[in-house]
Amino acid sequence: MIRVLIADDSAFMRKVLSDLFNGQSDFQVAGTAVNGKDTIEKIKKLKPDLLTLDVQMPVMDGLEALAIIMDECPLPVIMVSSMTQAGTDATIRALSLGAVDFVSKAGGPISKIDTIAEEILQKSREAAQAHASKVRTSLADSKPLIFTPKINKESEPPTTKKIEVKRKTGFVYGQKPVINKIPVATTKPTPNLTANSLSSKKLVAIGTSTGGPQALQAVITRLPGNLPCGVVVVQHMPAGFTKSLADRLDSISEISVKEAENDEVIKAGQVYIAPGNFHLRVVPATGGERKISLSQEPPVGNHRPAVNVMFDSVAGIGKNLVSVIMTGMGSDGCEGMKKIKANGGYSIAQDEPSCVVYGMPKAVVDAGLADEIKPLTKIAEAIVEAVRR
Repeated sequence: MIRVLIADDSAFMRKVLSDLFNGQSDFQVAGTAVNGKDTIEKIKKLKPDLLTLDVQMPVMDGLEALAIIMDECPLPVIMVSSMTQAGTDATIRALSLGAVDFVSKAGGPISKIDTIAEEILQKSREAAQAHASKVRTSLADSKPLIFTPKINKESEPPTTKKIEVKRKTGFVYGQKPVINKIPVATTKPTPNLTANSLSSKKLVAIGTSTGGPQALQAVITRLPGNLPCGVVVVQHMPAGFTKSLADRLDSISEISVKEAENDEVIKAGQVYIAPGNFHLRVVPATGGERKISLSQEPPVGNHRPAVNVMFDSVAGIGKNLVSVIMTGMGSDGCEGMKKIKANGGYSIAQDEPSCVVYGMPKAVVDAGLADEIKPLTKIAEAIVEAVRR
């Protein structure tokens, strides 16, 4: 039996969701809460297995409450979000704080519960099996790594230039972020740099799902701004949310982050996140470069974007590929990882204790496809070291 606490300032919503959950044999409504402060008190008193949490509430909103909950009394949380831009941004912030998943209100308040009832129940059942992550990304402590390339003694030293990069600390929801401009050395590839030329041919491919926004924040905020290769990412997420995810990560990372666009040439020091509802493939471009190809071909394994589609497209890169599989339900990415390993690519899997859901990494590990198994806090370091080889 999954005991659920429903937090929403709307009496109508509390009634609708209570009736939905109580109508299922595997759910029991443990209680309801009307604001963030009430939610925290009810969690400590009732100790539910799952929380559905509205973003906009009086006294203390959902994001303020979530931050406290994940610190003091963590449990699986499903956010109830609107599809407005403000609602989308708040949902991404909630996922980065540790919420397991979210449900979008159809056209504002949920007036037609039957249109999303199955989605609510399915996501709630899945979330109840997840680990309430205590791995919180402190932006003040997640100091980015610096890429130092291996250089042949006979080669010229790398030319460097100072660039301004974003560095954000002390983020408080609802306040303008504080950006510190700091100089970072970036390597400028030259034909004489054998090691650096090799690195410039490399590519990093990351696949993740449930718990991914928080995991991506932990990893991407530590990647150096001078990483000498591009990074492509598939995060299972519907259309309308991946741009907010990319924009948020870009605002708190030294490396640049954006939502991928079709036919875009992949550049070093840039992270490209597949847009929701589009498969992402990496294909050859003129001049020996690589570019992104987006399509709306049928979902693969019920996913679009699918990690397997991206991994299949990059497997031919061989030893110059660094692939990463992180938290997520199911096994998307495992079949693609088999092709990556068959072509000599390198693979890194997130370890079980740091996963919100140990599904996708488990499939790769159990298949014997992981070269390294790392906790979330060590994955960025593992990526940088693999790129340096």
